[in-house]
Amino acid sequence: MFQAKHSGRDKIHFFNEDMQTALEQRVQMENWLRLAIPEQLRLVYQLQADQQKRVFGAEALIRWHHPEQGLISPASFIPLAETTGLILPIGRWVLESVCRQLKEWENNGLTQHLIVSVNVSATQFQQDNFVDQVLDVVDQTGTRPDRLKLELTESMLIENTEATIAKMNALKEKGISFSLDDFGTGYSSLSYLKQLPLDQIKIDQSFIRDILTDPNDAAIVRTIIALGRTLGLNVVAEGVETGRQLDLLSAYGCYNFQGYLFGKPVAVDEFMQQLLKN
Repeated sequence: MFQAKHSGRDKIHFFNEDMQTALEQRVQMENWLRLAIPEQLRLVYQLQADQQKRVFGAEALIRWHHPEQGLISPASFIPLAETTGLILPIGRWVLESVCRQLKEWENNGLTQHLIVSVNVSATQFQQDNFVDQVLDVVDQTGTRPDRLKLELTESMLIENTEATIAKMNALKEKGISFSLDDFGTGYSSLSYLKQLPLDQIKIDQSFIRDILTDPNDAAIVRTIIALGRTLGLNVVAEGVETGRQLDLLSAYGCYNFQGYLFGKPVAVDEFMQQLLKN
């Protein structure tokens, strides 16, 4: 019934056993996820570097290690967390964990300069007290706000632009910066791009993957880089895996990168080992 309503009016739907199976799997996954927070959740970090492979930051990514099912993909549980509201306690846990890690890194010469990016969900950002929540975590952990970057997606920014700008400005006043993730895959409205107090845009890896063979992808990447530079924004290319991609992106004027060429997302101990090698 819910699936029929979701599909819209003036349509005929027939029951299919696959729907029942999918529903049962969803309910089971939701129950597992409720029990997983936060004991079964882990953070991994993927470094970000310039063309000389000097590391300037990292992105914190969440992983779910189920005791029986093993590693469950974020693509499977993040959408579920969004629709059930579980993304709120998950998002709070991620933010607290990253801020504690940043505080721990402050006295280490290898890590004290790093800026760590945290992905923020639409549900989190739309909360009326989102700004207070973030500042509360920063205050409680004692971390430097200028070491924290919040990553937003384009789809989050098209509704209630004034409120969005107000929240961003309130956090930027405290030193927190903002990045626009997966740029080019959403609405890409230049009108909101010039209004928002962004610091960085990230070129989605779907454009980087075929940049050497697809002229359209290459043209899109060149345009995004030029746009970012014109607006005074830092531009990061995601999903860089080969030296040839790196060389071409550098030739286009992009000098900041994230991808397997520099390092895979790994736990903190292995991340520190990656830093020692760079």
